[in-house]
Amino acid sequence: MAPLCAALLARLLLGQLSLVLAWLSGAGAQADPSFQLRQPQKEVSVMVAETLTLTCTVSAGRPVGPVRWLKGWGSGNETIYDQKEPSSSRGTRAVNGSNTDFTILIRDVRPEDAGTYYCVKFRKRDTGDELYRRGEGTVVSVQETSPFPSVEVAAAVLFFLLLIFILTFCVYHKKRRGEEQSQGAAGAPAGGCSPIRVPCCAGSPGTPSSEGRDAETPRLPHQQSSEQDKDIHYADLQPLPEAPQRSQSPGADRSEYASIRGAAK
Repeated sequence: MAPLCAALLARLLLGQLSLVLAWLSGAGAQADPSFQLRQPQKEVSVMVAETLTLTCTVSAGRPVGPVRWLKGWGSGNETIYDQKEPSSSRGTRAVNGSNTDFTILIRDVRPEDAGTYYCVKFRKRDTGDELYRRGEGTVVSVQETSPFPSVEVAAAVLFFLLLIFILTFCVYHKKRRGEEQSQGAAGAPAGGCSPIRVPCCAGSPGTPSSEGRDAETPRLPHQQSSEQDKDIHYADLQPLPEAPQRSQSPGADRSEYASIRGAAK
């Protein structure tokens, strides 16, 4: 009985020792500063039917084990990419054959692809792969419509605005021309026609002379007097020589005379 109890106690002690050594090796691996896993993207927005890019890089070397991309965390997670089974994964490597760059591409994104994605490093064990390090996660949102207008829509809007500008300019120009025409009509003579000056030259063919027009056109009294005034070229006023003194009665005034010579017609 005593040897059996001693054997059971020895086996129990060996089991506890193996657990302690495994815990120490795991703790040392987790605290290993030489290994780094970087998942820099915090949030990513992508359109339906586009390609989603998820970035992840790890340090080269130990520990030995695969890298996976998981959607969600916990019991309900979904494997998007598995280094052991790349052909059956929905995600594909952006850089094939790399031991440090595990960036993946998810093509033809669907609305149900929205969620949080984790890049996870596993360590190979005899009992299977165990979790070694994971990234902080990338929140992916999927939009069904673009927040920015397409090129065709932007071109149509630009053409519409240009057409409105051209029409506005034409209406403004037409209004200005109408105002200018109305102002010109208001400043014109009452008859609606501007006066036309016809040059008249004496002796020109087909043009009646001034004498003929004078004969045909009746003259008013004030017109005749003005024409007579024009015919007088000059007036020579000269004092007459003194007449011999005649006896006049005291207080009588003396008279002076002047001659006016005019040009004969």
